[in-house]
Parts: sequence; structure tokens; C-alpha cells
Amino acid sequence: MQNSLNILKNIPIFSHLSDEVIQKIIELQKTKKYKKGEIIFYEGDKGEAFFFVKSGKVKIYKTSLDGRDITLNILGEGSIFAEVTLFNDINYPATVEVLENSEIGMILNKDIEQMILNNTILALQIIKVLTKRLYRSQKTLKEMAFSDTYNRISRTLLDLCERHGKKTELGIEIDTAITRQDIANMVGTSRETVSRVISELKKEKILDTSSKKIIVMDKNKLTECIDEF
Repeated sequence: MQNSLNILKNIPIFSHLSDEVIQKIIELQKTKKYKKGEIIFYEGDKGEAFFFVKSGKVKIYKTSLDGRDITLNILGEGSIFAEVTLFNDINYPATVEVLENSEIGMILNKDIEQMILNNTILALQIIKVLTKRLYRSQKTLKEMAFSDTYNRISRTLLDLCERHGKKTELGIEIDTAITRQDIANMVGTSRETVSRVISELKKEKILDTSSKKIIVMDKNKLTECIDEF
């Protein structure tokens, strides 16, 4: 049987906490034995705790509008469920039924919250973990959004290059009066974003902007930038 320490370390929000702190959280747990067929909680019940399977097996399911049960997951020893309610005032999103005689650990969300209020070190640790997770999420979303914008700006520059290109010693000059704000308007983004992308393309030796006009130094690489997304 997996010990509670290892089980709780599988919860992302606890995974970077020290063993000592997690042990204090473990002390909050309540353990209950369930028989096959019993319901631990129903979909829509108030989300007051999260649970982990110390032994046995449970089924997580939702009930459709026509009354059918749709199984979402079957969890065994060492698995965690309902952790989504931790630090969130939400109801349980699904029903959990015991598939075989099981021993289930439970920690009330309010107990952890109270523990945090009385323990500034724990509060700081959890705040740091949450902040890092939020930063990573925002960074990922930003990178995804930037990648899409990078693609669209590159496509626009290539189109301008093909329609208004004039060969020079440095490369193909976009021989038309166009500003970064004009490109931003064409792409549907901000002037600052266009400047950022152009700076990236300059670093890659794809563009040159030393003159007042944009020069595509390497049309093939610009095309490759588009093909990468």
C-alpha cells in the first residue's frame, strides 16, 4: 500500500512542499472504510474535501440528461480525486462510487485553509507554488498566442515581399510605404507585437530594417518560419 506521503506528493500543489510540511497535512486526514456500491459523494454536492484511495477501487462518473451514467475514470490504490475543489469554492463535478470494499482517506479543505492561516511558512510555500503554476500557465498561453501571431506576421511579410518586392544587394526590399502600425492593422495585433516579431526575425538574420524600409534578407528562412507552425 502506498503511504500517504507519496500519495499527497502526487498532487501538483503539494509536490514541491517539504516532507515535514506534507506530514502536517497528513495529520489532518480522516480515514473511512466503504463497502462496494456505496457513494462517496454525488455530482453537485458541495466540494468540501479531497480524497485518496488507500486501498480498493472507485469509479468516477457523470449522469447524462437522459439518465445514463458515463464513466470518466476508475481509480485504484494511491489515486487522488476531487483535488480540484482545493482552494476553490465549487461543487463536486462528478459522482464517485466504490467498486470494491475500500479504505478512503479524506482531508477537509477547511482544515487545510485553517492550517495555512495558522502557519505563515506553509502559507508562503503554497503561495509560491501557486504563483509558479500561474506563471507557467500564463507563459504557456503567451507563447501559444505569440506563436500564432509570429506566424501571421511572417505570412504578411512574405506576402508583401512577393507583391511589392524589389531585389537589392541585401535582399528583397518591400518597396512600398508601410509602417509597423500598418502591419499590425493587417494582422490584427498591436504595433508592439509586430516590433517584437520583427526584432526576432532580425536576430535570425531574416530581415534587415537599417533603412526606412523592410528588407527580406532570406526569403527561404521566412517561409520556413511559417511552415514550422
